[in-house]
Amino acid sequence: MFVVHYARPVSGEVGRRERKKQLTRQALVNAAVRLFTEQGYDQTSVADIAEAADVSKRTFFLHFATKEDVLLADGSTRINLAVRAIEGRRPDAPMREVLAEATKSMIANTAGGDLPNGLAALRARLVVTTPAVQARVLHTMFTAQTRIAAALRRAYPDTLDEITAAGVVGALTGAISAAAVASLQLGEPPERTRAAMQHAAGIALHYIESLDTPDSAAPRASGGAKATPRADDRH
Repeated sequence: MFVVHYARPVSGEVGRRERKKQLTRQALVNAAVRLFTEQGYDQTSVADIAEAADVSKRTFFLHFATKEDVLLADGSTRINLAVRAIEGRRPDAPMREVLAEATKSMIANTAGGDLPNGLAALRARLVVTTPAVQARVLHTMFTAQTRIAAALRRAYPDTLDEITAAGVVGALTGAISAAAVASLQLGEPPERTRAAMQHAAGIALHYIESLDTPDSAAPRASGGAKATPRADDRH
């Protein structure tokens, strides 16, 4: 009787495959940035990007579902970083501290990829000129805010309801995105754009800090404001 042993991939082999996968993905992003810049977004096809990256169209679609998704290559990574920062908090961590850590991770990811490789600047230009890109960016932002707000709500159920959590996340991510776009449209270098994002985050976090106070946990009234006690309840 023969026993066949199937060798499992060792960690080194998995590491090499993952590195190759990341290199291919980055080559596709670099090719897309160059072609979108040189010949225009609408004039560039998936086949053009694949050829410029020296891969097949099939390989392109293994990495990206659409041409628009190349512009958001690390979007899901940033969402995951934020969610992990919230879920991995210490039990007594103030909300501002947790969101500051999540923000730090997301900005660092952007500063290490989208800013230096030109993807962020290209995205900022296309989002105001190309409807397909605008729609995809807005969809991605909505998905990101929804996921992060849900994680935040789970982390602070006694302080936040669904609407307040959505407002907090929207204010924070909106401030960072708006500052980044403004900096990129001014043509500022990556380090200045990163500083702009950090500054905007600091402004938003300053106001979010008030939610860590006990009074902030009061329930919202049906009209959206915090409920105030009735006269009969004050005695």
